[in-house]
Amino acid sequence: MKKQIFTSIVMVVVILSACNMSNKEQTKVENPSKTKELNFLLEQFADLKIMRYQVPGFDSLTLDQKKLVYYLSQAALWGRDIIFDQNYKYNLKIRKTLEAIYKNYKGDRESEDFKNFVVYLKRVWFSNGIHHHYSMDKFTPGFSPAYFNDLIKNSKGAEFPLEQNQTLDEFIPQISSIIFDPSIAPKRVSLDPTRDLIKNSACNFYDGVNETEAENFYNKLKDTNDAEPVSYGLNSKLVRENGVIKEEIYKIGGLYSAPLEKIVFWLEKAQNVAENDQQKEVIGKLIDFYQTGDLKIYDDFNIAWVKDLDSRVDFVNGFTEVYGDPLGLKATWESVVNFKDIEATRRTEIISKNAQWFEDHSPTDPRFKKKEVKGVSAKVITVAQLGGDCYPSTPIGINLPNADWIRKEYGSKSVTMENITYAYDQAALGNGFLEEFCYSPEEIELSKKYGSLAGNLHTDLHECLGHGSGQLLPGTSPDALKNYSSVLEEARADLFALYYLMDDKMVELKIMPSLDVAKAEYNGYIRNGLMTQLTRIELGKNIEQAHMRNRQLIAKWCFKKGSEDNVIEKVVRGGKTYIKINDYNKLRDLFGELLAEVQRIKSEGDYEAGKALVETYGVIVDSDLHKEVKTRFEKLNIAPYGGFVNPVFELTEENGSITDIKIVYPENYTEQMMHYSTYYLAL
Repeated sequence: MKKQIFTSIVMVVVILSACNMSNKEQTKVENPSKTKELNFLLEQFADLKIMRYQVPGFDSLTLDQKKLVYYLSQAALWGRDIIFDQNYKYNLKIRKTLEAIYKNYKGDRESEDFKNFVVYLKRVWFSNGIHHHYSMDKFTPGFSPAYFNDLIKNSKGAEFPLEQNQTLDEFIPQISSIIFDPSIAPKRVSLDPTRDLIKNSACNFYDGVNETEAENFYNKLKDTNDAEPVSYGLNSKLVRENGVIKEEIYKIGGLYSAPLEKIVFWLEKAQNVAENDQQKEVIGKLIDFYQTGDLKIYDDFNIAWVKDLDSRVDFVNGFTEVYGDPLGLKATWESVVNFKDIEATRRTEIISKNAQWFEDHSPTDPRFKKKEVKGVSAKVITVAQLGGDCYPSTPIGINLPNADWIRKEYGSKSVTMENITYAYDQAALGNGFLEEFCYSPEEIELSKKYGSLAGNLHTDLHECLGHGSGQLLPGTSPDALKNYSSVLEEARADLFALYYLMDDKMVELKIMPSLDVAKAEYNGYIRNGLMTQLTRIELGKNIEQAHMRNRQLIAKWCFKKGSEDNVIEKVVRGGKTYIKINDYNKLRDLFGELLAEVQRIKSEGDYEAGKALVETYGVIVDSDLHKEVKTRFEKLNIAPYGGFVNPVFELTEENGSITDIKIVYPENYTEQMMHYSTYYLAL
């Protein structure tokens, strides 16, 4: 799972708020283990920054391994149009319109209006659509409908995505209303339990059906006695056709056939240079899944993928995470291509080898513990390419597969994406964030000394053990928590990591030098959950995004439950609020207490208790503190969100055969996006 995210690839969003810097502070770093003289930060606009990540170690791969990475990367890029369409049915039409203007507009390209147009286009690229990638809110252009009309009219020779027999004069008001009217598709994913979740979400997973109809459709398919249930609805769109509710399956010959054909083309090339028979089987089963859309084959693919532990090169490719569906059933398409960092993996191997000890000593009820932890593997990876829902914004950790029964019977794979966290760290050097929000110089020093290690260890524990821990009671549906499933799963994994970071076992295993590492993480996590993550939310709004809800839930619950002992204290000094932890051991006990309750909620499928926990602690924002934090943060000129451009593969060929592949680091975000929209256009 992802910890920023993968809840199954759990995307882990670590202390991302500390990973930013002004676009005036482009960092250059020389490190013999990395690429020399690389500017990590390329540009900053709106609330976003664009960075580059390095791919150290690629040159040491064999030629076939390089080919494998390249072929898998091509498969990753061909899924780009799928995620745009999944996020909102008009996203591709809007993107093509904006790109046609960008290429063909003949007016003043230096005006403020045109610059604002370019920013809007960049935001659409970044979010894979017109809704913010994190808040899910539709974002507003910084130019008027009249100017937009002028842009289209003065883009002579542009090919706009007109419908059959549609004139340009008919097209303009149609596309304008979609972009500018705030009442049209205001939110990509709505988690408001008082309203119909489907009707109030703009995501393109349902058409003509409401929440009750969708739930009834899938409940009829489920067998509560099935010990190996498929993930119903994962790879389909649910539609009403001639009064009948049916699924449109994502497969070759079905929905998204064109990009899936391209993906399979490159997967077949990858299969020919697979490192071993197990990896060849994995790729073959994924191809079969794309050709048939059969979810049983998808389970077979995941089982084979979990068993592939010997390959250096690895990948995620498919319909994986369900954060984009308010019902938590349907998955967005994503891909991550990577290879193992052998040296750094020694840390995660120690953790995975001791998985049974961690499970046995968890503060949860024995009924919810796995008697035998199977197949837990963990590694540190070097990311070589990002695609779909993992690009440009990416997780920093992965734990898959998502199916609880597969995790119980066959295990899971966990990874920490260390070259991604390294890029964040380098781009954050000298940005002033710690000095502004930390309570004391000692806290700042602790963060500088151990913050990077603490963050990576949190990711290791979250992905490897947190998501892989515990079990459902017999008869409990994996979908029982519905719209609260993602936030509670992320809370469960975070709590597991936080609880064990302060355990002497971590020092005993020589994973970290002292418990000061845990203190650095506790400081950052509570500060972020109670305060600094509010920089990402517009004034007057509450928290919607699952990972942000998770962090506030944990921090606020611990703040309230520990109030009598003053475990966590809010200190106002010079008109500024700071967070101070007074008792780290008692805070650890609170993490354990909350972990036990969240695990119970998941294991028993207690929807009402989960709802109460999230709505009470994870959603509502302190408006006065929110305003203060936003004001302090804005003075730092730091973008609260970050994403990446992908490296480019440079091929050397002789007589039609690849003889070598080199990595090139691009200089321009816009050029990469325009190239992708031209070359990888599939829908």
